[in-house]
Amino acid sequence: MSEINLSDAKITNAGQPVVLRLAGITKRFGPLLANDHIDLDLHRGEILALLGENGAGKTTLMNILFGHYVADEGQVLVAPKQGGDLGSLERGSPGAALAAGIGMVHQHFTLAENLSGMENILLGTEPIFRLVRRTGPARRKVEALIADSGLAVDLDIQVSRLMVGEKQRVEILKALYRDARVLVMDEPTAVLTPQESEGLFKTVRALAARGLAVVFISHKLGEVLAVSDRIAVLRGGRKVGEIFTRDADRRVIAEMMVGRDLPASRRTPRDPGAVLLDLDSVAVTGQGTRNSLAAATLSIREGEIVGIAGVSGNGQAALAALVAGLVAPASGTLRLFGEAITRPSPNAFARAGIARIPEDRHHDGVVGAMTVAENIAIEELRGPDFQRHGFLRFAAIRARAEVAIRDYDVRCQGPDAPARLLSGGNIQKLILARVLDRKPRLVLANQPTRGLDVGAQTEVHRRLLAARDGGAGIVLISEDLDELLTLSDRVAVMAGGRLSEARPTETLNRGTLGMMMAGHDEERAA
Repeated sequence: MSEINLSDAKITNAGQPVVLRLAGITKRFGPLLANDHIDLDLHRGEILALLGENGAGKTTLMNILFGHYVADEGQVLVAPKQGGDLGSLERGSPGAALAAGIGMVHQHFTLAENLSGMENILLGTEPIFRLVRRTGPARRKVEALIADSGLAVDLDIQVSRLMVGEKQRVEILKALYRDARVLVMDEPTAVLTPQESEGLFKTVRALAARGLAVVFISHKLGEVLAVSDRIAVLRGGRKVGEIFTRDADRRVIAEMMVGRDLPASRRTPRDPGAVLLDLDSVAVTGQGTRNSLAAATLSIREGEIVGIAGVSGNGQAALAALVAGLVAPASGTLRLFGEAITRPSPNAFARAGIARIPEDRHHDGVVGAMTVAENIAIEELRGPDFQRHGFLRFAAIRARAEVAIRDYDVRCQGPDAPARLLSGGNIQKLILARVLDRKPRLVLANQPTRGLDVGAQTEVHRRLLAARDGGAGIVLISEDLDELLTLSDRVAVMAGGRLSEARPTETLNRGTLGMMMAGHDEERAA
């Protein structure tokens, strides 16, 4: 790997004052040094991308900024609203952070779904027991913000009825209504279509041009290069470098984040084999679009990856449940390995050679109170390798875990460590070890890299491509279009509970997929 040492470089936004300074921020959790003397400046009108692997210290640093944690050393300095020198922000006080003009747009929206957009924006800004609400001045202020920012949204309908992109606009308006001068955006495009993401970028650039300072946290390097002015990278709790975005590329950023060169994931052409899974006009009934599927037709063959694109909540959960054996078709025909299935069962599907990487790795992927070894063996406990005459073979379970920890680089304190203590990336590695070491015939990979850093993503991609090259068929459900276009042999799109035809990846691009995700038919999208 080429040596990158930018940690001592003084990178400034010439001519613009500093509105936020983190000086020597240090935070320990017992023996773990989460933040190690981090210095960081943010200038007026600047978009600063904050990057790092899972566990690099980004979340801890932002929690200190917002007063959720108190730093062991160092201080947060903020420019006063009326101008003047930087002043120290009160420690451990979220209220002080809000009063100082620091706002945040969370990856998972913090909106009251049963309230209107306007009510959500005003929530927490008025006394609870006020008898008469004066919404006129507030509404005029919000409408002025919409006019200035371009964040158009219907303020009077329930948030539950808004599209995902509209909900995000409400989140941003909430912060701007409180006169935010610094806006932290945590994975802001995780649930947006490419067109919605580009619209967000235009809005963020416009807000920055008016003086708003933005901290942009993302694992998508393409977005970072598209929207930011400057990049700061954390690794192992320390700031290892800063660089102007104009001087950066994906390779440089990835090396800064992980400390080594990352080989690109490459899919080699191959002829697929026999059909493993066949859906013929299969419907799944459920409450709402998220849990419903309308007359879906899809086939998965040996040695191919079929990607499923779509904005979250458009029926992917129903498709995943169907492939995992959790639900039965309401109509249509489901064939697995050539046999029609009328009464699916998760256990039967697992024994038949279907393995799953669940969407929610914490809730559905592991049992937090159980050990790493127990979680790796949990789906095979009835097999001869791990039990005999009704008694578990704990030595064999532990030995299997030791091999998996080594082969998949699961960073933990050994086989007996509780799974709940692992980071998200290491939980995903644990699940990969459990799933792929069984040499499954069919793999359901549901959002396998969501929230993972570039290093962990690369490892997941490598493992999935190796399984595909070994003959497994893979259903890859992902909201990351770059991931789908890199790994998939064919891609279908979910929109409103309907599944499009799976087309060869070479005939698709981000724009076409984005249009289809927004509900346009294939011909119009093309």
